[in-house]
Formats: sequence, structure tokens, C-alpha cells
Amino acid sequence: MLIKTYGSAVYGVNAAIITIEVNVIQGAKFFLVGLPDNAVKESQQRIESALKTNGYRMPGKRVIINMAPADIKKEGSSYDLPLAIGILAASEQITCKQLDHYIIMGELSLDGGVRPIKGALPIAIEARKRGFKGFILPSQNAREAAVVKDLDVLGVETISEAIAFLAGERSIEPVFVDTRNEFFANINDYDVDFSDVKGQENVKRAMEIAAAGGHNIIMIGPPGAGKTMLAKRLPTILPPLSLSEALETTKIHSVAGKTGKDASLMTTRPFRSPHHTISDVALVGGGSFPQPGEISLAHNGVLFLDELPEFKRTVLEVMRQPLEDRKITISRSRFSIEYPASFMLVASMNPCPCGYYNHPEKECVCSQGVVQKYLNKISGPLLDRIDIHIEVVPVPFEKLSEQRASETSETVRQRVIKARKIQQNRYNNHSGIHCNAMMTTAMLKEYCSLSETGHTLLKNAMEKLGLSARAYDRILKVARTIADLEENTSIQPHHLAEAIQYRSLDRENWAG
Repeated sequence: MLIKTYGSAVYGVNAAIITIEVNVIQGAKFFLVGLPDNAVKESQQRIESALKTNGYRMPGKRVIINMAPADIKKEGSSYDLPLAIGILAASEQITCKQLDHYIIMGELSLDGGVRPIKGALPIAIEARKRGFKGFILPSQNAREAAVVKDLDVLGVETISEAIAFLAGERSIEPVFVDTRNEFFANINDYDVDFSDVKGQENVKRAMEIAAAGGHNIIMIGPPGAGKTMLAKRLPTILPPLSLSEALETTKIHSVAGKTGKDASLMTTRPFRSPHHTISDVALVGGGSFPQPGEISLAHNGVLFLDELPEFKRTVLEVMRQPLEDRKITISRSRFSIEYPASFMLVASMNPCPCGYYNHPEKECVCSQGVVQKYLNKISGPLLDRIDIHIEVVPVPFEKLSEQRASETSETVRQRVIKARKIQQNRYNNHSGIHCNAMMTTAMLKEYCSLSETGHTLLKNAMEKLGLSARAYDRILKVARTIADLEENTSIQPHHLAEAIQYRSLDRENWAG
């Protein structure tokens, strides 16, 4: 008897429907075709054990299973449940009249338990788009899939529950998530706050400017100065995620299996902090079965690279194109996958190998030329994509022991939101541009015009401080953001002056 069940495969951040055709006929042996990978092929043993444990059996006949379309690679163990139900229905051990109304996904344990899957959210989106009535999946993934409206999301713990429902012997209450209420209730759910940081007012100011304009930032300072502490608090001053941004971000984390048990929509901006031993594939994404990397997991959030010079040169260089294009394309011989990668890069580094170059109290023990060699580990093209360079100095004891409350993240965030709204209105007619950091060179002429005084100031600064040519555009973008924070329509000389001081690493002889 020929039976069809329906599953799904995830490619990039989108899903495709897979039709699983099961035919049980006279003969012997088990055949599984349609480009399954090893994990799918091994499903026979898991299915056989799960069925036997729950009072069913593998048919003693020839079982032929085709996973269509047959020219697309099927990977992972999440096809166990639709394969098992298809085998039972095709061998007439169960009667299911509504198989064609549901997408079914889930990995089986040997006792028939249903284990979590990856990509529940994009699969649910595709199921609704293709007109399916519901989605049967592991209960741990149900809240994630229930973000999609107009689709019955049915969480099951065991294969017996799924069989009983499809046979009409029991009902399962669809999982309901009030997406909008839950999203706005947890939108400010951060464990850290800017008020935790004592002192460092100049660095906080630089972080506020970076958040307001979407600028990449690098902090240079000795160990223990507070670089990591500040970086972790940057998401708390960024504008809250919109519902569309939250959905897009959750899709990426869902595909990577990073959403967590019983999670639904992500409500806060992601903060990713990979170790400096990370490989280039792990950072940008890829592999034999491509998965999103750290830069895509940081989409709509912050990617923090601590001890930047310690990262391998190849790892840093592969970031150059995603920083510019805000997406990453992974190409294979049979297909090409695109992941979004619009993130803010926050980097930190010591000024030298020992960490104490330019320290106000401790003496640097690095030999002559070592400091410059250390800085040269970061290439010019990568540094060119970082708008703000800020030196971080240790906080004196008087500041650490001060009882006066610092400015909270919420206070700073309101100023950032106000500046971002100004930018959104400004770039309303420019597709794909929504903050100052995204401005093109042509747009600089339109939105960053300078007065005669400002032009002279910038010219003198570039000549006297030995600023490189690449610093010119960056200074204008940052100055535009500073003006927006003050709600000023034009760039004033003092905006330029502040922007110029955020180009530390561009100065000639900075490292002696």
C-alpha cells in the first residue's frame, strides 16, 4: 500500500516541503532513497526499536521509501517520526485519514520518545505558506513553532501520542503563544546595565555614539580596564528589536539549534562572543552541511571579538566582505545558501603583548618595535571598517568606590532611539540604509556637508595628526551621528572635533 507523509528540510534560513512516499509490497529488504545522509539512513534501527517497544512491528515485506524531491540532500535525524508513521500506515497497522493535512517532524529514541529538532520556526512558516492545517513536532519545540499564527502546532512526547491523534483516538490541544504580549513583556529583559560601570565616561560616550549610528567600535586598553564589561552592556542601549527583526533573528538561531528548550520568539538583541581559537568556517558559517556561523547568529545584535590580535589572520580577513555587504553567501557545487549578517562589531585588544603600553602607572616591558608588530596583526582593510577607536584607561580607586549612581542603560537608550528615528526618516528613500554607518560615499556629499570652518578643521587634523585617507569617510559618518544625538541638522565644528579623536589607531607613530 502506498502512503504519503510530509516533512521538511531547512536550507539557509528557509524551509522546503519534503514528500515521504512509503510503499510496502511483496518481497524483502528495506530501501530508503532520495539522497538521504547517514543520519537518515540509520533511522531504520531507531524506528524498528521504537515501534517494537510501543506494540507495533516493522513489516516483514519489502519497504520502499522515497524522499522527494529526490535531487535535494536530506540530512539529520528529524525524519524519524514521519518515516515511522508512514511505515505503519503503509503496512495497514494504523489508519490515518488526515496525513496530508500535517507536517510531521521529530527524532525517535529507542523507546519511542520524541526528541527536539532544529529549524522548527522556518518549517512552521513554510507549512502555513503551503496551506497545511498543522505541524506535529516534539513538545520542546512547540512554543517556538507556535509563533506562527493560523497553524495548529501540536507538541508530542512520544510516537504513541502522534499515532493516537492521527488515528482520531485522542485530541491534542494546539500550543498557543501570545507573541505580541510576550515579546513586549520581555523586550528589556537584560541581566546587566550601564549603571554597573564605574567611571569610563568617555568610553560610555563612544559606545552611545556607536549604538546611535550602528558604528563598529574597537577598544584599546590594558587588562582589567573594563573593556569586556562595557561590550557586554552595549545591547542594553541599542534600540529594542522590532517584531520582524525578532522573527528573522529567531529563524537563524532555530536553524542552528540555539533557541533552547521551550523558547519562543527572541526578545533581546543577540550578543555573541566567540573565543579567539575559532575557525573561519565557525565564524562565517559553512561546513559540508552548511550551518550559520557566529556572524549570522549575531544578526541584529553584537559580535564581540575579545583580544582581536589573537584571532588567526584568516579568520579576521573573512569578515571583511560580510561587514560590507551585511550578508554571507556559502556556495557548494549543488546549491548556494545566503545567511543575513547585519551586526555591530565590537572588538577589544591590549595595546601590546604585555598589555601595559601607555599605562599611567605600570611600565611596558615589550622591546622596541614589538608594539607596532602586535598592532600590525590587524590588517588595514579590516581596521578601515571600524569607525570608532577608543582608548580605555584603568579606573582609579576613587571612581570604583564612588557611591553616586551612574546613568542607566534605559536613559542612554532613549537618546539612541531618538537619534535612530532621525536617521530612519533621513534614509526613508534609500533601500537597505537605516543608520549612518551604512551611508555610501555618494550619500556623504548629500548628508555630511561641512562649513568652511569645519572643512579647515578636518584638513588641519588630517595633516597634523597624520590621519590616513581612509579615516576621512569614517570621521564624517561619526560626526553625523554626534550631530543627530544633539538633534542638529548640520555638522558643527565641535561634532567634527569629537569624531576626530575617535581615530586613535590611524594616527602616525601611535605605537611609538
